[in-house]
Amino acid sequence: MMSSFILITTFVLLALGVAAYLIFKKRKAARPVPTQALNPGYKTLLQQHVGYYQKLTAPNQQRFESLVADFITNVRIEGVGLEVSDLDRVLVAASAVIPIFGYQEWRYTNLTNVILYPDTFNNDFQFEGDSRNIMGMVGSGYMNGQMLLSRAALHKGFSSQSGKQNTGIHEFVHLLDKSDGATDGVPEYLLAHEYAKPWLQMMHQEISRIERGHSDIDPYAATNEAEFLAVVAEYFFEKPEQLQQKHPELYAQLSRLFAQNPAVEGEIK
Repeated sequence: MMSSFILITTFVLLALGVAAYLIFKKRKAARPVPTQALNPGYKTLLQQHVGYYQKLTAPNQQRFESLVADFITNVRIEGVGLEVSDLDRVLVAASAVIPIFGYQEWRYTNLTNVILYPDTFNNDFQFEGDSRNIMGMVGSGYMNGQMLLSRAALHKGFSSQSGKQNTGIHEFVHLLDKSDGATDGVPEYLLAHEYAKPWLQMMHQEISRIERGHSDIDPYAATNEAEFLAVVAEYFFEKPEQLQQKHPELYAQLSRLFAQNPAVEGEIK
């Protein structure tokens, strides 16, 4: 009887310890972001190149600028085979801010630096020669805390020719997904528990339609759940009105997940 009581007590204390750790970890990820003034030159680049920013109200533009400034201050952006420009820094930071803009106090605690390559690269991180088909990658293992991006793909994502694609947003959504410890298409910090099952069901139904050729979503989304989330997030932020029209339920789920309604002039929930 006494041993059973000790066992139950130990289990309860362990569960409380795990819960406390998770709460602390979540709070750490959501610590307040200090207000920072953005370099005027960077603000001009946002106005010229970032459509998402252009649609925001004046107060939200100010908050976006502050988040961009904070990101550029705290995350190292470096180049391999290129010199990093101010536009590179602004587009990397905008890619990071867009997915988390609906959350007032979010920071990427799992990122220390972003490495830009001139163009696509391969699994050995080489940007010359054959088999170069990677546009972006969130590092793992010894590369943990790092993100690799093709500068050509980054810039194309913010151009008028981007369509439904934005490599920068894609990779930062992967990083958000990874923040709970698993890159599985279900970012637990952003998706309330009661919505996780409906989200997974919708995801698998749409993947099935993609595989049958019955969807306008990029076929790469059918690779796995993590790629599905990243690909449809690109669609959500780049062509929100089109996604809402063609996939209203998917749009509603993503709107809830990212706490944003970009089809309504960049509305933040």
